[in-house]
Amino acid sequence: MTTTPGTPERSAYDAVVLAGGAARRLGGTDKPAVSVGGRALLDRVLSACAGAARTVVVGGRRPTTRPVLWTREDPPGGGPLAAVDAGLRHCRAETVVVLSADLPFLGPRTVGALLAALGGAAPGREAGTPVEGALLTDAAERDQPLVAAYRLEPLRREIALLATEYGSLSGLPLRLLTRELDLVRVAADALASFDCDTWEDIAAARARIREHGYVLDEWIAAVSAELGIELDVDTHGLLDLARDAAHGVARPAAPLTTFLVGYAAARAGGGPEAVAEASRKAAALAARWAAESDDQGTQPGNGGPGDARSGEATAG
Repeated sequence: MTTTPGTPERSAYDAVVLAGGAARRLGGTDKPAVSVGGRALLDRVLSACAGAARTVVVGGRRPTTRPVLWTREDPPGGGPLAAVDAGLRHCRAETVVVLSADLPFLGPRTVGALLAALGGAAPGREAGTPVEGALLTDAAERDQPLVAAYRLEPLRREIALLATEYGSLSGLPLRLLTRELDLVRVAADALASFDCDTWEDIAAARARIREHGYVLDEWIAAVSAELGIELDVDTHGLLDLARDAAHGVARPAAPLTTFLVGYAAARAGGGPEAVAEASRKAAALAARWAAESDDQGTQPGNGGPGDARSGEATAG
């Protein structure tokens, strides 16, 4: 069963983000702290799961842009399955999103698609039977168990069984866990599952966000995160407003107008609706301003067709 990403579902969930590991292919660098587009990889993933009621990060403590609960697997370096277990011990919601901390292009939309997929029926089971997990698949249709949403109790159950069977979770592969769960797969765009394991991956991610189709959205997201703003605004609408102000008034009017729109929206209580209303008023003013400029040449006394001094001399 395969679904496609849709609108994020407003559902209570916890998040477990795995931010440990030795990062051997990065020379032991603290990978979650590596910057892509001016933001640490970990912070980018934390933005994708910002809707979580509780976020548990498994790994060494480091600065983050929003509050999280820290924990470590025991012993440290025990591998991803042991890390998932350590994170789950602090979860309370019935649903948990499990993510690795090296996904620069993961966004809330993909997390929402995973949560929505949990409402489907598991393959081979009766309709209405809830699935136990939803995994993202990459472009090669490979499962990504660390980009997934799970029901908490089945996950805890299988982890407990594995711990009993093997005596320890340390070093065990994740496939031992996922093969025992009723799962659905969620097909996403290729970027959502792109992870950074090498410096070449880091370089590719940094280059990608500077491409024409991505750079503005990436910059707005980075600025919003830096300023602590959680606001989904119509970027294209604001750009149209800036263009109209620059063309119809003067070039410096563009940044000043967008600043004033933001200030007015904040005075009105903030939020996307306030921004949209302030933008609408400013755009209407810019249109009126431009119309007057266009009409300037047709008004009497300005050398236009309505000015007697511009045509043939009148009798008198």
